[in-house]
Parts: sequence; C-alpha cells; structure tokens
Amino acid sequence: MRIENLFANAVVPAQGERFEALLTHKNLVIERIVSSAAITPTEYVQTQDEWVAMLQGEAALEVAGETVELRSGDYLFLPAGTPHTVQRVSEGAVWLAIHLH
Repeated sequence: MRIENLFANAVVPAQGERFEALLTHKNLVIERIVSSAAITPTEYVQTQDEWVAMLQGEAALEVAGETVELRSGDYLFLPAGTPHTVQRVSEGAVWLAIHLH
C-alpha cells in the first residue's frame, strides 16, 4: 500500500492543462488535472460519464450551453455525451475527475 497526496508535485503547466491518471481500474479512471490560467477553450464531448470536483481554485465552464461556475469544493456530474468547455480557470487550479466507462 502506498499513500499519495493530491497536491504533491502539482506543477502548473506554462499553458493549458496537465492530466494525470491516478487510478485506472476496470471501468473507472480517476485523474488529477492541474490548470494554467493560459488555456484555449476546447469543447469536450466524452463517451463516458464524468464526475469532476474543483479541489483548489475556480473555473467557469459552459455545459450544454449553460455557464457554470466552480469554486473550491464544488463538484459536477457530466453524463456521457454532454458538451462542455472550460472557458476560464484560475492559475494552479487542481481538479479531480472520475470517469466511468
């Protein structure tokens, strides 16, 4: 058994976001996302369900045409096929995403 820390080595990329799989098991993928404030909004439409939590920082997303604001501690469920785009994010934001395939 190995204990890890969600905030350890959470180096902020110069641009965009860094995705790191923390656990992959059967139909489950848990990843940490570390964001730079310098992002290019990109629309995602995923084939799997996703639950995302903002651990540190804040972000504005467009989800199925609606603006959603996330702050530290907020979480959101995105059913498969739901279009979503990160419009803006604070420097060094740390997310936890759980994908259910």
